[in-house]
Amino acid sequence: MSSTTPSTPAREPELLGQTVVLIGGSAGIGLETARRARDEGADVILTGRDPDRLAEAAQEVGAQRTAAFDVNDTAALARFFQELPKPIDHVLITAGGPRYGPLLEMDADDVREALSDHVVVALEVARNAVGRMRAGGTLVLMGGTGGRRIAQGLGIVSVATAVLPPFTAALALELAPVRVNLIAAGFVDTPLSARLLGDRLEERRNQLRATLPIGRVVGPADVAALAVHIMINTALTGATYDIDGGQQFV
Repeated sequence: MSSTTPSTPAREPELLGQTVVLIGGSAGIGLETARRARDEGADVILTGRDPDRLAEAAQEVGAQRTAAFDVNDTAALARFFQELPKPIDHVLITAGGPRYGPLLEMDADDVREALSDHVVVALEVARNAVGRMRAGGTLVLMGGTGGRRIAQGLGIVSVATAVLPPFTAALALELAPVRVNLIAAGFVDTPLSARLLGDRLEERRNQLRATLPIGRVVGPADVAALAVHIMINTALTGATYDIDGGQQFV
């Protein structure tokens, strides 16, 4: 008597026919998300400040197009969205990074920038993108979990961290039916982390491997998987999703 193994039907890519824009997509989390989105059938558009690095990244993932500009340049940001050739579905913002240092060593401009940087960029992106986005698309913001603890040396980071979840929820109500969500990451092993830590990078990796409940360091691919899931699952909006391997608990 012969038996046959039933074949598993091929899964259709879940972002097929959709367009994903990566603001800060030439390296790290942005680039890895572009790769993941391409695997799910999406067209991807990369932006960044460095045209050479952007060109390399675009070739690596088969990006539809690129645009080199500083996301803090509001005119350039508006021009980028105005010149997009067709509607888009999802936008991930990974540009920018945390500001550390003692509070009393910061002047008024430093404080304003640290508190408003992510919020202002997100608002400008939202303002320019919403008219180009299909209903049910997603604006995905990046924040962190490390700043939730008040600790010597973190300074303004804890305040800036606390601002983002309610900001995300409020923006989700205003942009509906476009969805808005926040990814709160702990340490992620990216080129940005390498630049910030310098010679202490390997020490930090070893410390996390020894202490995190998952027993390994979180990488860009982990965050990219979450970002793409948020894009695919149309029931998600106004929420904050932690991804830190349990770092905040240890």
